[in-house]
Parts: sequence; C-alpha cells; structure tokens
Amino acid sequence: MNEHPLAERIVLHEWRQFQETDNEGGRAACQGNWPMFHEMRISQFLTWPQDLLRSYAADLDTADALGRNLVTEKYARMMASTAPEEFHRSIEPHIPKLSPERIADQERVIARQLAWADAFRTRYPKLGRAMRVLRTAEDTDRDTSFETYLRGELGTYSPATFSRYAAFTESLQGAGRNLTEETIRNTVRLAGFPGLDEAEALQ
Repeated sequence: MNEHPLAERIVLHEWRQFQETDNEGGRAACQGNWPMFHEMRISQFLTWPQDLLRSYAADLDTADALGRNLVTEKYARMMASTAPEEFHRSIEPHIPKLSPERIADQERVIARQLAWADAFRTRYPKLGRAMRVLRTAEDTDRDTSFETYLRGELGTYSPATFSRYAAFTESLQGAGRNLTEETIRNTVRLAGFPGLDEAEALQ
C-alpha cells in the first residue's frame, strides 16, 4: 500500500461508498468481496497519472461533503441502458444532468476505449473471454457491458476530472498505447503472473 498511497486511498474510499450502495433485491455478493474489488479498481488506478488521481480523489471528498455517493450514481447511470423505464422515472430526476457537449465528449472517449478493448481481445482471446461483454447493445438484466459501465463511470466525474481523463486517454492513443492492455496487465500481475503472455497461455 505504501508504494501507491493515493491510488490505494481512492480504492478504499470507493469501497466505503460501495458498502452504502443499495442493490435491488438486497445486498449484492460482490459488496462483500474486498479482494476482487481491490484488484479490479487498483488495476485501473495504477494506470492513471497523479494529477488525475488527485482530481478524482477530490471528487470523492466533495461527494461526501454534499451527501452524494459516486459509486451509487455510477450504477444508477448504467440503468439508462439496463432498466431504461425505471431510470427515466425514478433516477434521472435525482442525479446531475450532463450537457449535450459533455455527453458528446464522453462518447468520443468511450469509442477510443472500445477500440482498445477490441484490439486486446483480438491479441489475447482467452483473457478477453473473461472480460465483460463489450457493447451496450449486448446488455441484459444480468450482464452489463464494458461500454455501459464506462459510460456510467465517466458520467460521475467532475468537469475537471473528466477533462483530465479525456486528455489522458488522448495522450495514450497518441503514443500508440492501449489502456485495456495496461489495466489487465496490472490485474494479471496482482494475480501472480509475470505478464499477459504467461496469463494467456495458462487460461
């Protein structure tokens, strides 16, 4: 934990908010699985630059001060796809509205990340099969896609954090890097594999 203190603090903060997230039908099993939650979230945050981590940490602190829960809001925003009638009736009026410009900017980031996820699945098909389904069109009441999840998460970021995140993904694209690959490389290393090739071979 001492090696990446800010990233670890963010994961703990999200975990606390996750514990306060109500799930239709009762508490979800994943809300009791700290090791899995930690592995998934820290794998993402270890790819982020420090200025982006600081900005998102501030978002979480601000949310607490305002009585908001960003993890709850993330899952609520996903329901625009997975339960649209309930979303429009019971949720949309109670969460911050995004401008058309912000939505368009988010969709550009999402398209970039979908391309990375597609490329990763082509290169590492066995690891790719363990991922979420990719696209919102594949959502069901039991499976939420990578696209829908990402759209929900990006929608919770403050303007400052989203601007930094968009710039971060643009810089990766310019450098020929793949964020999905870098995130899952962190995941497999946390699971004890030397790297992606070794993890793929053992699937």
